[in-house]
Amino acid sequence: MNGINRYLNRLYDRTVADQDRLDSEKLREVLGHFQQTKPGESGVIEETVDCECYLRQRVFFTSVDEMTVPMYVLTPKHAPSDRRMSIVLALHGHGYGSREMVGLYQDGSPRYTPTSHNDWAVQLVKEGFKVFVPEMIGLGDRKLEADREKANSCYTLAVHHLMAGKTLAGLRTFEAQIALDYIKETYPEAKIGVVGFSGGGLIATLLSVLDDRVKATVLSGYPNTFKGSVLATVHCLDNYIPGLLRLAEMPELIGMIAPKPLFIEAGEGDEVFPSRHAHLAIERIRSIYNTESKDSVFESECFQGGHEVSGGSSTAWLKKQLM
Repeated sequence: MNGINRYLNRLYDRTVADQDRLDSEKLREVLGHFQQTKPGESGVIEETVDCECYLRQRVFFTSVDEMTVPMYVLTPKHAPSDRRMSIVLALHGHGYGSREMVGLYQDGSPRYTPTSHNDWAVQLVKEGFKVFVPEMIGLGDRKLEADREKANSCYTLAVHHLMAGKTLAGLRTFEAQIALDYIKETYPEAKIGVVGFSGGGLIATLLSVLDDRVKATVLSGYPNTFKGSVLATVHCLDNYIPGLLRLAEMPELIGMIAPKPLFIEAGEGDEVFPSRHAHLAIERIRSIYNTESKDSVFESECFQGGHEVSGGSSTAWLKKQLM
C-alpha cells in the first residue's frame, strides 16, 4: 500500500472540515466572470413546425463574443394570448443536445423511442407550459469543428476555461441567464421554472441559486454528493469547479436554492449519480429546507429507473408551483 487512497480521503475530510460559508458572491467567483462584449441579438427564427398540439420553433440568440446559441421553443396551441404564461427553461445533459429534449434525432428527424432525456420538453409542453431548450455549448450543434465525430467538446472547452481562471459550468450558467433575458423581454410577467437533467442539473442548480427570476426548480439525475459521484469515478471534466468543495458539498450547494420551491427525482438504478448517495443528499437537502423554509416547498421522488428523466410527479408538482 502506498497510502494514496488514505491521502485522498484525508484531503477530502480536511477540505470539508475547513469549509467557508458559501454565498452567491463566492460561488460566482469560483465559476469565473463572463460578459457579453456587446448587446446580443435574439429571437431570430430558423424554423417553425406544427406538432399537432404544440408548435416547435428553433430560434437563435448570441452569447459571449457573439457566439450563436440555438434554442428550441415549444408553445402549446392552447397557450394564453397574454404574456403571463407559465414558462420552463429546460437544460439538457450529455447526449446530442437540445434535439434530445424535443423528440428528434441528431439529424432533426422525428424520434418515437425515448432516450434518457425522455423527451422532457415535450412532456412539459403537453401539460401547458411554454418550454425553452437552449443548446449547451460543447454538445449537439455547438461542438468544435474538430470534434464533429466525437460525442462532445467538453474536455477542450473545460481545459481552456480552467487555464484562464474560468469554468465551463460558469459559461453555461451565463448563457442560461442570457436565455432568461430573452424570455423576460418577451414575457415580462411570466413565472419561470427551470428543469435540468444530469449535467443540465448542475447548470439548473447554479442558475437557481444565482438568478431570482427562477421561481421553481426540478433536478433529475444529478443531486448526489461530490464524494459519491464525481470524486468516486471518472466523470466529464465539465463537472469540476476548482475550489468548490472548499465552499460546499453538493447537498449544501443545492440547498442554497432554498427557500425557492425544489423537486428532486432520482432513478433507483442510476449508476452515473448513484442512488445510494442520492438518498443521502435528498435527506440533507430536506433538512436544509426544513430550516430555511416555513412552507413545504421541497419534494422528491425516487423512481424505478436508471440514469434517466421520469418527469411524471415532477411535472405535476411544477404545475402547482407555476400555474
